[in-house]
Amino acid sequence: MSGAASDAVKAPRGAATGAPLLDMRGMCLGLADATPLVQDVCWQLKAGETLAVVGESGSGKSLSALAIMGLLPDAVRWHAGDALFEGRSLRTLTEADYRDLRGRRIGMIFQEPMTSLNPVMRIGEQVAEVLQRHRGLSRRDALERAVALLDGVQIPQAAARVAHYPHQLSGGQRQRVMIAIALACDPVLLVADEPTTALDVTVQAEILRLIGEQQSRRNLAVLLITHDLSVVAQAAHRVVVMYAGRVMESGPVEQVLHAPSHPYTQGLLQARPSARHARDRRLVEIPGMVVAPSRERKGCPFAERCPQALARCAQEQPPVVPVGDDHLSSCWRHGTD
Repeated sequence: MSGAASDAVKAPRGAATGAPLLDMRGMCLGLADATPLVQDVCWQLKAGETLAVVGESGSGKSLSALAIMGLLPDAVRWHAGDALFEGRSLRTLTEADYRDLRGRRIGMIFQEPMTSLNPVMRIGEQVAEVLQRHRGLSRRDALERAVALLDGVQIPQAAARVAHYPHQLSGGQRQRVMIAIALACDPVLLVADEPTTALDVTVQAEILRLIGEQQSRRNLAVLLITHDLSVVAQAAHRVVVMYAGRVMESGPVEQVLHAPSHPYTQGLLQARPSARHARDRRLVEIPGMVVAPSRERKGCPFAERCPQALARCAQEQPPVVPVGDDHLSSCWRHGTD
C-alpha cells in the first residue's frame, strides 16, 4: 500500500451493532434499453460504521452512491431491487422527498470540490445555504454557524475564510469546506465519493483523520467510495469489492485484505504499490480492460481477465457464498455445485 496507510491493515476499532441504517437489497441499475450497469448489489451499513466500496473505474461504485442520493443521470433507470434508508424505500421517493432528505439526513462529499462548489459564491454563503434550507436559520445566524462549522473542520482563520471564493482556497481546504457543508445539518449518513483523490498523501491523511473524528463524535455511518486500497485499510471497518457493476467480494477489512478470496480482489492487492516494493521490479497488473456493459453476458464479468477462470465462468454467473465470518465471495472456485 502507499501514502496514507502502511502495509499493515489497521482498520478503525469498534464493530457497529443494531439494525442497518442503509440496506441495499439487490439493486439493479441500467439504461432505458435494459443494458445493465449495476446488478444485484447487496450490502448493509450500520450507524457508526464505515463501509468502503472499492473497484476500478467503471465498476459501478459511484453510480451506486448516486442512486442512494437520488442523483442518477437521466439516462439511467432503477430496474430492480431496492435500498432502504432508516427502513424507508429510496426507490419510491419523489424528488421533493429527496430534497428534504439530502443535506438533512444524508450528506455527501463529492469527488472534486472545485467543480462541486459554486465558483461565484463565497464559501460562507455556500455553507449557510444548507442551514437556511433545512434549519430555517436567518442569513445572519446561518453565516455565524458557517464560521463555527469551518472552524470545526480545522480551516484556519475561519471567520475570514467565509468571505473567500473557492479558487482562493487550497485543494485540502476546499475539501474541508465540502465536509462542513455535508455535516452542517447533523446527518446520520455521510456518502464520501473519492474524497481524497486529488490530494497529496499528507493532506489525504488529514482529510481521512478529520472524517474519522467527525464520525466518532456524531456516530455517523460513512459510505466511502474509493479505488485506493490504502484508504480502505486506514479508514474502513468493512469493504465491498465491485467489478463491472457486480459485487465480487465483501466482508471485514481485515479478512478481505489479509485473506482475499476472489481472484479480482487478489489482483487488486497484487497491483498496489507498497513501501516494501522493490524499485527495480514492475508492479503486477491485471491484464485487459474492464468489460463494457452488455445484455448478452451470461457468466462472471471478470472471466475474460481472470487467471483462474474455469469453463463455466464464462457461461454461468457464480452465486455469492460465505467464505468466512461475514465474508462473502462470488466465484466458482469456492466449490459450489
